[in-house]
Amino acid sequence: MTPEKFVALLEASKESKDWQPLFDIIPYFSYLGLRLENRDGSLICVLPEDKKFIGNPTLPALHGGVVGAFLESTALVHLFATQEVTRLPKIINITVEYLRSGKPVETYAEAVITKPGRRVANMRIEAWQGNRKKPIAAAHANFLVS
Repeated sequence: MTPEKFVALLEASKESKDWQPLFDIIPYFSYLGLRLENRDGSLICVLPEDKKFIGNPTLPALHGGVVGAFLESTALVHLFATQEVTRLPKIINITVEYLRSGKPVETYAEAVITKPGRRVANMRIEAWQGNRKKPIAAAHANFLVS
């Protein structure tokens, strides 16, 4: 997809608040089955319950790689929705903190830009399940945005 088509799709998604067409062009978003919900003015990414995400079947618990990918994907979605993006942001680095075992249930995440910049955006992302005050994972990430 050309950068012009990507920007046009992104702008159309922002206008319509329908992010699915944008998610469909990113294969890993489709694999994860991501959804975006607007709750009280906050953009919340949702990872659906799915057995394919289980890493330890004896607990059972979500695979750490899926949790990390979900956090990174949430940050990207937040950048798409809130910033003037003219191309796909590129991850510079991400540090994931695994705080507790994630059960194979619907999981939520929210990203916050802690320092927007012309070239680099610094972000904090948290994921939780039943209780938002008990996150299962958090991350700090830096993205190249221009």
